[in-house]
Amino acid sequence: MMASGTLNLPPGFSFSPTDEQLLLHFLYPKTSLPSHPTIIPDLDLSLHDPWHLNGKALSSGNQHYFFSRAKENRSTENGYWKEIGVTEAVVSASEKVGMKKYLVFNLGEAPQGTETSWVMQEFHICSSSFTTASTRGRRKSDQCRSKWVLCKAYEKKSSESEEGVNCYNDENDSGTELSWLDEFYMSLDDDLEEVMSLPN
Repeated sequence: MMASGTLNLPPGFSFSPTDEQLLLHFLYPKTSLPSHPTIIPDLDLSLHDPWHLNGKALSSGNQHYFFSRAKENRSTENGYWKEIGVTEAVVSASEKVGMKKYLVFNLGEAPQGTETSWVMQEFHICSSSFTTASTRGRRKSDQCRSKWVLCKAYEKKSSESEEGVNCYNDENDSGTELSWLDEFYMSLDDDLEEVMSLPN
């Protein structure tokens, strides 16, 4: 453990949970239990640009995990996290237990910011996923769950950029170059069709 309370994994160890594990074993206890020890720290998203997460979040490789209060405004000192309109269901035992939203970090002020290669997955517990004994208890539990999200931030590494192709160029004059975000959307087509077919 570091002095700040965050965890540094020793060489050879990695933290690579599935989406299902992040929701059921980390986020759900965080939002439901009054005191739950966890290796993932709480961070105020507005106080940290993504390149400052190393050493503050739980970092494994280039991935940074942390809890944050759910908020509409995700601005930092130098930019803001922008939702890109992609939301995926997280399923466990054929039931939807949560969802994750994709965001991209933009430098500057909205809406004229400049897109960066930093991506964040924001995990949410579904309010209807877990039932309690009474309506009163369920309402209280739902309210608690809405306060926290689990974030996984990382810098996008494109194989095309390693080959010298400008994959961040939105201008596709040649008809062959795509931005990394376009590539990302295209790779999600099949997955989104499966997600949309899942029962609510």
